[in-house]
Amino acid sequence: MSEPQPISESPLVTVSGLRKQYGDFTAVDGIDLDVPPGQVFGVLGPNGAGKTTTMRMITGLIEPTSGTITIDGFDLEDDTVDAKKITGFIPDRPYVYEKLTAFEYLRFIGGLYHMRRAETADRIDELLTLFELREFSSSLIESFSHGMKQRLVFAGAMLPEPRLLVIDEPMVGLDPKGHHLVKRLFRQLVEQQEMSILLSTHTLEVAEEVCDQIVIINHGRIVARGTLGQLQLESGETDGNLEKVFLRLTKQSEEERHRDVARRFGDEPGEQAS
Repeated sequence: MSEPQPISESPLVTVSGLRKQYGDFTAVDGIDLDVPPGQVFGVLGPNGAGKTTTMRMITGLIEPTSGTITIDGFDLEDDTVDAKKITGFIPDRPYVYEKLTAFEYLRFIGGLYHMRRAETADRIDELLTLFELREFSSSLIESFSHGMKQRLVFAGAMLPEPRLLVIDEPMVGLDPKGHHLVKRLFRQLVEQQEMSILLSTHTLEVAEEVCDQIVIINHGRIVARGTLGQLQLESGETDGNLEKVFLRLTKQSEEERHRDVARRFGDEPGEQAS
């Protein structure tokens, strides 16, 4: 894990009291979160923990049941367009129009953001070169491998130069060369452009290597947050890697949840039912 950058007085993203319910099921249960500019901020959790739901609410793809989300001073509910203009999203599965060429797809994205055509062409050329797709700019996307499509989605998300980049499982489908390219790119973006990257991943080695800070979500709640060193202290795994820290903290949160349920129904060990 890299050394955290100095935290600005004004977070780029502020999440307060965020909840999402589906009927009687609570997927996200009162999350509070501040994301500073110029950091890679990791969001980790077991399957079904609520992290993807949280990420999709922050991008505006899912409407919260309650709570507020502010991005660079714009309230996502009241200033939806302004908040989304400065937010890029990369899902775990690349969704692209496969009958377009790579260049046509990126020009389409530029049109959605009302970018000038000359500006868009220069930016497209830069990004296709960066993601090693320039020689395929005139090829139909349907001929691309999964990893190539994922790199193209990265390029599309970065085209309008967003302040916030939200990424769900960035390494899915990428080969080792793509892994290296993307990890190097994360550091360049936060250090040179003060962009914030909100990153959800199951690849703990990637999180350990690139994230400045991490939050761990379980059962819709944040159970731990901080740098790797802070999480090691909190978990008691002072010599452990992020995998050991993650397993210890999520196990503790599971045990606390079972104790809460037991107390609620009067089944805690040693307690007699009246």
